[in-house]
Amino acid sequence: MLKKFIKRDDGATAIEYGLIAAGIAVAIVAAVFALGSQLNVFFNAVLAAF
Repeated sequence: MLKKFIKRDDGATAIEYGLIAAGIAVAIVAAVFALGSQLNVFFNAVLAAF
């Protein structure tokens, strides 16, 4: 029974998917912070044009 428990890798796969999802979330947050001020300036310029 202990050997079966040690050989199982189901949890490792779930952790890997969790780490991938966390990395994607960090990339999205970084992109929003990097582009946020530029988008704000752009939309304010569009709003001022009307």
